[in-house]
Amino acid sequence: MGGLSKFEHKLEQLISGAFARAFRSAVQPVEISAALQRECDNNAQILSRDRRMVPNDFHVELSQTDLDRLAPYDTAMADELVNQLREHAEQQSYVFPGPVTIGFEPADDLTTGRFRIRSRAQAKVTGSASATQVRRARAVLEVNGTRHPLQAPGLVIGRGTEADVRINDPGVSRRHIEFVVSTGSTTGGPDDLDIEVRDLGSTNGMLVDGHRISRTGVRDGTRVKIGNTTMTVRVIEEDMDV
Repeated sequence: MGGLSKFEHKLEQLISGAFARAFRSAVQPVEISAALQRECDNNAQILSRDRRMVPNDFHVELSQTDLDRLAPYDTAMADELVNQLREHAEQQSYVFPGPVTIGFEPADDLTTGRFRIRSRAQAKVTGSASATQVRRARAVLEVNGTRHPLQAPGLVIGRGTEADVRINDPGVSRRHIEFVVSTGSTTGGPDDLDIEVRDLGSTNGMLVDGHRISRTGVRDGTRVKIGNTTMTVRVIEEDMDV
């Protein structure tokens, strides 16, 4: 039994054929599974002779009618689609940069039975700061849905274990950039924070708000891109209530 046939059979076992009946004249799960595999094939990036990186964050866009029919089964279907993608990746020597996620979204321009897929490679990000440190920070760095405090003396970003914030992105050097943080401490307000970012001699450099640069000051909303990963600086306004 082929991979997609096994996938269909597993779905039928999980939901007793109810999904198949609901979707008889609409989008078929096996079509989505095949399209997700093609999305990986078409976006594979060579890491080495035997390894290629593929997207791990997928958004399946459907008509509202199909999305409504899918709603009772979306969790079971997403889990099986992820399993199918992992099997395909193993067979093709693909690697995912982080956890595989699949979401379903409506698209006004799609009719019943039609769908499309958007994907991106979103690296896994880990840091050593506690939740309390993040909550108390006057500035944070947002990276792929995670937040990391920007506080003196600074924060090293990279792929290696010696970095303060580690990004599993093959385009990121072991020690790629550093955010240097200092404060004047005259009033304790966010405006007293002095934050700059500097390249640490990385292989691929960095882009700051779209410009290639080696060192510059940053402010609230500044976007820094290294490898395939974009991070955003957020300066947090303090509550002035007494």
